[in-house]
Amino acid sequence: MKIYVSAAFLDTSEVVEIAKAADDLGYDGLGIPDHVINLETLKTPYPYTKDGKRRWEAFTDWPDPWVLIGALAMVTTRLRFVTTVYLPAMRDPYSAAKSIGTSALLAGGRLELGIGVGWCEEEFTLMGQQFARRGKRTDEMLALMKELWKPGWTEFDGEFYQTPRLEMEPTPPPIPIYVGGLSDIALRRAAKHDGWIGDLISTDQALIRVEKLREMRAAQGLSMDDFVVITPLTDAFTPEHYARATAGGIDGIITMPWMFYSGPLATLDEKIDGMRKFRKDMALD
Repeated sequence: MKIYVSAAFLDTSEVVEIAKAADDLGYDGLGIPDHVINLETLKTPYPYTKDGKRRWEAFTDWPDPWVLIGALAMVTTRLRFVTTVYLPAMRDPYSAAKSIGTSALLAGGRLELGIGVGWCEEEFTLMGQQFARRGKRTDEMLALMKELWKPGWTEFDGEFYQTPRLEMEPTPPPIPIYVGGLSDIALRRAAKHDGWIGDLISTDQALIRVEKLREMRAAQGLSMDDFVVITPLTDAFTPEHYARATAGGIDGIITMPWMFYSGPLATLDEKIDGMRKFRKDMALD
């Protein structure tokens, strides 16, 4: 079982130290979320809570993931970085491919691109991107970015993006693509790529989706052997819980270890101490 520490809702000033500690303590990765702005009022309900309210308070930090990963790559040696999740369709594909590829190169291949199609129409509008058909645009953007990340000349003729013969350097190392989301549409998209990222769900809910992914992959003649499943789990607190998740096909969890010891108001020292205790209590060392 791989353990990723979540950087969600942290003060940006703490993330470098959290990443250094995670690297030193033997954690596998750091999960880095993505929002450009946080609007005061929204008509669009947040889809991952029962009441439609956002999980974070106003003025929560949302650092740019690629700037952040570039910085974190310089102070770590083995820690991997996964975006949880980045929204390509809220950007243009060329700027996105450039930023992602540069980060992957600086991280020495330790980047895992977690993507989603997005839920906040107002944020898309403010960014000058069409909210409608964002799923189709995401699919095409991923295909285009894969071509842009290859060495040599690239041409691409899509429904949304027509790309004349060009090259984009530097060429990054391979970038695995994991798709986030809980719907069957999201799972079908994930099954075509390298992995799936879940949200805050129970182990039973996650395992149901793993089985759906297994069926979807099999229908394409693909196995789960090289497919990665990463998700937060709301009911996994002991080594036995993690063993059950692993046996069911979950490869990694995303967690905030300090929450088990000091809660959401933990200081930076308490967060790092919680990370140390968590590895001991979960028999990860």
